[in-house]
Amino acid sequence: MTVYFIGAGIGGIEYLTMKAYQVLNQAQVILYDALVDNSILELVPDHCLKINVGKRGGQISTTQENINQLLIEYSQQYNYVIRLKSGDAGIFGRINEELHCLKLINANYELIPGISSALAAPLLADIMLTEKNNSRCVTILTGHNPESLDWETLSRIDTLVILMGSKTLPVIIQKLHNHGRSSSLPIAIIKNGGRIDQQTWKGTIEDIIPKTAHISLSPCIIVIGKVADD
Repeated sequence: MTVYFIGAGIGGIEYLTMKAYQVLNQAQVILYDALVDNSILELVPDHCLKINVGKRGGQISTTQENINQLLIEYSQQYNYVIRLKSGDAGIFGRINEELHCLKLINANYELIPGISSALAAPLLADIMLTEKNNSRCVTILTGHNPESLDWETLSRIDTLVILMGSKTLPVIIQKLHNHGRSSSLPIAIIKNGGRIDQQTWKGTIEDIIPKTAHISLSPCIIVIGKVADD
């Protein structure tokens, strides 16, 4: 009996690893997140129990405690339990809490990496996160609670890649201004990276908010730095 934590990647089945594909074909129970593409769910056997435990801001969602309990219960009943997370499970996936509950009961688990949107979405938008002269350092951060971050340090880093930052973008920009970043600093916002409806907006930290006013940007990746320039 094993619980497989699988990163679903950034889109459909073409972005899955072969290992993930093989395990999904044997799934008996699958607990999946909101951003997982439907084409991936179609890979599991017909008899597989599918449970949507997705979390999206502002919407009714399954509590972490409930997810943990489901993992404990099913890990003791089935041989192939899948915990399917979008992107890579280790990048802001709250995976530690779920692993901890399984360790408490000595349940077997296996981690299967996925392609993180933090790395893939910029590439698919023709943005190279590292460059010899313009970007020798890249930091990935969550925009969920920008007030808790060290902006004095972050403002000195060549390139910032921000997940879950669409709602707090004005705060992020203000923090960068407050710590000396130029109004002309390039920024790119990539929505639905790796999917057929991927969109990209480019500008500067001075004009990106008016450029994207009244547009629903979530889910998106925000890239701030010279590499985001046209």
